[in-house]
Amino acid sequence: QVQLVESGGGLVQPGGSLRLSCAASGSRPSIYVMGWYRQAPGQQRDLVATISSGGNTNYADNVKGRFTISRENAKNTVYLQMNNLKPEDTAVYYCNARRPLTGSTSWGQGTQVTVSS
Repeated sequence: QVQLVESGGGLVQPGGSLRLSCAASGSRPSIYVMGWYRQAPGQQRDLVATISSGGNTNYADNVKGRFTISRENAKNTVYLQMNNLKPEDTAVYYCNARRPLTGSTSWGQGTQVTVSS
């Protein structure tokens, strides 16, 4: 089991950038598949991006080319670089960790991203 703490959210103008960070601690966080999810008001929580322990990535279609997920295993930290932000990116962003094989998951408390002029 791992504990996750997100940071880096805030208010930005359309076209701007933000980098979210997720610090993981606990039992061997480096083996987990890490991901970012987001939930807009009145909407379900949707996948944004995932990254495996080996660096394989997966992105939702509506963020491809704009968002980049990465991880620094030595620091037990995963990042989400968000460029060319759009108002529709406004949501609470949650960090997720999933342990392979068992499927055990952990969630951070979320960080608000607001894109508005």
